[in-house]
Amino acid sequence: MAMKRPRTGVAQRLMRTQSIAASGDFPRPTPSPSLPLYEYSSNIGTDGRRDSDASSFCSSLPSSAGSRSTYSIPSAPSDRASYLRAVNSYISSLSPPIFLKPPLPPAKDIIDALHRLFSRLDLDAPIHDLTRDLPSLLAALGCPVKLSKSALRAPSTPHAWPSVISVLHWLVQLARVSDHLVSSPSALHLSNNSLHQYISGSYSFFLSGDDCAVADLDAEYLDRAERDTASAVKNAEALEAEVAHLDEKHRDLASNPSPLEALEIERAALLEDVKKFQNVVDKFSGIIEEKKEKLAEREKELETRGTEKTRLDEEIEALRQRIHGQALSTRDVERMTRELQAVEREISDAERRRNETDEKTWLLNPEVEREFREIETSTEQCNQAIRKLKIGNYFQHVLNPEASSAAEVIGTEYKTMLKPALSALTEEAKKSKVFKVEELINMQKQSHENDMMLDGKRAHCTTIQTKFIEIEAQNDLLKKEIEEGALLCSSEAEKMQKELDAKQQEVDAFERSAQELLMDSEVILKKATVECIEETQLFAQGLYTVIDSVSKHKEFMASTNSGIKDLTNEEILGVKLAFQASVRYKSNVR
Repeated sequence: MAMKRPRTGVAQRLMRTQSIAASGDFPRPTPSPSLPLYEYSSNIGTDGRRDSDASSFCSSLPSSAGSRSTYSIPSAPSDRASYLRAVNSYISSLSPPIFLKPPLPPAKDIIDALHRLFSRLDLDAPIHDLTRDLPSLLAALGCPVKLSKSALRAPSTPHAWPSVISVLHWLVQLARVSDHLVSSPSALHLSNNSLHQYISGSYSFFLSGDDCAVADLDAEYLDRAERDTASAVKNAEALEAEVAHLDEKHRDLASNPSPLEALEIERAALLEDVKKFQNVVDKFSGIIEEKKEKLAEREKELETRGTEKTRLDEEIEALRQRIHGQALSTRDVERMTRELQAVEREISDAERRRNETDEKTWLLNPEVEREFREIETSTEQCNQAIRKLKIGNYFQHVLNPEASSAAEVIGTEYKTMLKPALSALTEEAKKSKVFKVEELINMQKQSHENDMMLDGKRAHCTTIQTKFIEIEAQNDLLKKEIEEGALLCSSEAEKMQKELDAKQQEVDAFERSAQELLMDSEVILKKATVECIEETQLFAQGLYTVIDSVSKHKEFMASTNSGIKDLTNEEILGVKLAFQASVRYKSNVR
């Protein structure tokens, strides 16, 4: 009797799925053989389809392998306190918050906490009476802890509180899972993932043995994948063309001077103008300071004159009082009035003459200073001429600014020291004059020749000047054309600058959108990576459980085969012994 060959099951299918995903070819899964086993149910059902490999493997496992983990009621006070802290940490985060006071909270707070937890579970039917609806609802939800109606009527009693806190803790864990499922988009992502749907559908058809449905699903997925690939290629080509266009725009924008550079050039020009204006302001401030100093000097002079005037007024007043105090006749009064009038006239004349002299001194002072400066310059020129003549007595004119006459200012030393030397120089000059006259005649001849040459050059210069005037006229025309072209260029540059600013804004907007898209893509990629890792872990756990079941089935089959072999050997030995006994019996009978 033929034995059924061992099956690797899930491991082979996972390796085959990976190789198919890498090569792009999706062959149909081959059906597993359906040979009978000793003392093992056949894989072929009444409808001709295969049973699930997972179900066949799990059928050999003990009943406790897939059972749910037990949930014990806390008996120790520390466990109940930890459960209560976990419950309070969750219900205190709700709005409005609820807090269960240890060790035995009020019944009203416990009922409110139960209502709030069931509201977080989004049940279809509302709960009106906890004592009637809660036990059946907990049984429907699969709660491992059972509550009696007496415990629900008095939940804060010491004998009912352990069961109540266990139910509250279990409901908090269920609410946390519900909140996580609501906030996590993994379920939506898995439902929208076509590859996940394809793998789950193909594997379900494979387990059910429907090969035609697997082939149809493979063809449909390949067609949809080809369409998605073509659309993705088109989108990528369009994006590449857009990127090339944007790169070209970016290069054009980078080649032109930026607005910042133009503003920096304008800023440098404005700074130079500011420096010029600052120099002008400093110059005028210096002039103002000089005027202020002169004004202060004039004010001091005015004060001195005012003091003199007050002194004279006081003297006149004293004289008037003295005159009034004397006994005078009319003749003396008339004489004194005439004398006073004469004195006043003399005083006015003296003041007028003094003013005239002051004005003359004010007018003569700059002239004297100018003349003195001219004399100083002439003395310097004389000293330079004396040094050039190299007389040998090292004479130098020195002016005396403190002198009162012109002779004292200039001095008389030049008569004794310069005249002999100058007379000798005049004799030498007379001698050289004759020689210079002869040279002058020769120079006149040469100058006449030079005049003739100059006339020819002047005529040539006039022709050149006419040509130069024509060239200047042409230059003026060219300047006008250049100015017109510059105006046109400036207007075009302004238009291009406006277009550049608009394009820069578009580029900035595109960059911002690209940055946002990149950030969204990174977030989506991170979420997809986390989901893929979670799915991989789930599949790995399933694979480990299947491998464990396969190993246990192999052990079971090995023990079964060994038992069958032992029974067969015993049967063969019994048959052999019976045959030998029958042979002996027949021989004895004969």
